[in-house]
Amino acid sequence: MATVAAASLSFPVINMEKLETEERGAAMEVIRDACENWGFFELLNHGISHELMDEVERVSKAHYKNIREDKFKEFAARTLEAGEKGADVKDVDWESTFFVRHLPATNLADLPDLDDRYRQVMKEFASEIEKLAERVLDLMCENLGLEKGYLKQAFVGSQGAPTFGTKVSSYPPCPRPDLVDGLRAHTDAGGVILLFQDDQVSGLQLLKDGAWVDVPPMRHAIVINIGDQLEVITNGRYKSVMHRVLTRPNGNRMSIASFYNPGADAVIFPAPALVSDVAAEEKEGEEGVAVYPRFVFEDYMNLYVQHKFEAKEPRFEAMKSDAAPIATA
Repeated sequence: MATVAAASLSFPVINMEKLETEERGAAMEVIRDACENWGFFELLNHGISHELMDEVERVSKAHYKNIREDKFKEFAARTLEAGEKGADVKDVDWESTFFVRHLPATNLADLPDLDDRYRQVMKEFASEIEKLAERVLDLMCENLGLEKGYLKQAFVGSQGAPTFGTKVSSYPPCPRPDLVDGLRAHTDAGGVILLFQDDQVSGLQLLKDGAWVDVPPMRHAIVINIGDQLEVITNGRYKSVMHRVLTRPNGNRMSIASFYNPGADAVIFPAPALVSDVAAEEKEGEEGVAVYPRFVFEDYMNLYVQHKFEAKEPRFEAMKSDAAPIATA
C-alpha cells in the first residue's frame, strides 16, 4: 500500500482563535470536511497553555527514562532476537505504555511509580483535555445540525459521566523498522480522541484513499480523531479511519492520547435527526434508515478487544446480529 507523505501538506489544521472572528465560517468548514473526509484534524490555539503542555512533555519523557526504559529494552531485545531468527513479530507493538483513568472515577492515585509532580500535572492536563473534548463535540453538533450538547449527552451512562482516560506511550527507536510496527493499524473504538504527540519525532499515519498519510507533528497542537461510536451516532456522516504508528530508527516518540468515550452502559445509536437527513437526501418524505445498530457501548468494547486490529465493518455487523432489545426509557 502506498505512502503519500506529501498529502500531509493538505492535512486539515484549524486555528481555533479563528472561531471567534469573521473567519469562523471557513474554520467550521475545515472541521466539517475533516470529520467527513479525513477522520482526523489538528487544532492550534485550543486554549491549553503551552506551559502546561511543555510540563506534561517534560515529566512524561522523564518518567519513561527513569522508570520504564530498562524494562522496554528487555522486551526490545527479545523481540528483535525472535524477529531476526525468522519469527513473525508483526503482531507485536513496539511501544511502552500505561493507562490513566479519569472518569467516571480516577485511578491516578493508585498507579505505581508516578511521583507527586507527575500526578499533579496529569490531573491538570486531563481537566483541560476534558473541556476541549466537550468543546469539540459541540462544534461537531453545530456542523451536524444537532442541538448543542447532544453528543456529550449521548456519551453519558448511568453514572452521569463518559468514560475518559489517557494512554501515555513512548515509541523508542527501533533498529529494524522492517520487522515490527510501533502500533498496528486499527480504528479507535470510542468517541473522540485527543492526542498530544511529539513534535520532533513523526510516525503516526492515517489511511486515506488507499494511501498512508503522515499526521504532521506540530508544536503545541492537539490532534483530534474520530472513533467508531461517532461514526454510529452520525449514521456514517463522520467516519473512523484506520491509523498506525511506524517505528523509527532514531528518536523516541511521545504520545499522550486521551479517549473521551461513552459510559460503559450508554446506549449508542444513530441520532434520529441524522437518520431523517439521510431520508431527505434520498427521497423527500421517505422514512429514514439507521445504517448502524443500537447497542450498549460495553458490549461493543468486549467485541473490539478481540478484533481491534481488524476491519470495523464486521464489528458493526456483529452488533446488528447480536442485538437484543434495549430499554431506552
